[in-house]
Amino acid sequence: MEIMDFRPFFISIRVAFIATAITFLLGLAAANAVCKLKRGKGVIDSILTLPLILPPTVAGFFLLLLFGKNSFIGAFLNSLDISVVFSLAGAVIASTVVAFPLMYRTARGSFEQLDQNIIYAAETLGASEIKIFWTIKVPLAKPGILAGTILAFARALGEFGATIMLAGNIPGRTQTMAIAVYSAVQGGNRELAFKWVGVLCLISLVMMILLNYAVPGPQRNKKRAVKQAIEDRV
Repeated sequence: MEIMDFRPFFISIRVAFIATAITFLLGLAAANAVCKLKRGKGVIDSILTLPLILPPTVAGFFLLLLFGKNSFIGAFLNSLDISVVFSLAGAVIASTVVAFPLMYRTARGSFEQLDQNIIYAAETLGASEIKIFWTIKVPLAKPGILAGTILAFARALGEFGATIMLAGNIPGRTQTMAIAVYSAVQGGNRELAFKWVGVLCLISLVMMILLNYAVPGPQRNKKRAVKQAIEDRV
């Protein structure tokens, strides 16, 4: 009986966690900045959301051009003996790029729904932009931010197209679970492909369950508000 190589699982988890952490910070910062824009919001929003609608292989192709040895960035990194192409860093970058729009769009929607009077009151009291962001905006937008984080993690975990373009398919180094499915199918090993598909489906299902339970829906919000009102009256 063939022993299953679990390295793609650990590589995928590692890449997804790092990409989600980066996406979390960049997504919140971008969402907050775009919400405050007076002009050009539509153009900036379209650029930031573009990886969501582009085919992953196209996004991977642009990343390959950006970090390849013939580009300015690639040449600079190469002079520092840093290689992004065909490396774990490349897998992280690819996953971050494709997962970023989900975090950004969800966070932006949550920020735009906040009561601006609370923000104005904090500004009147002399609170700094950073303090308002971390102590008022983020806590109030917590459900949306949590939803965006879960979706970004799930997207990063299942990324294939951009990853294989930039990081390649190197067993033990850049071969994630999604790429392992592709390799197994290409090699005619359907049994192994089914195993990895099962693992990915199970993790995706867990992510969706967490999303549904961690982020309260409108009905649950209504029940919570009614309960709080009753407690206040009592």
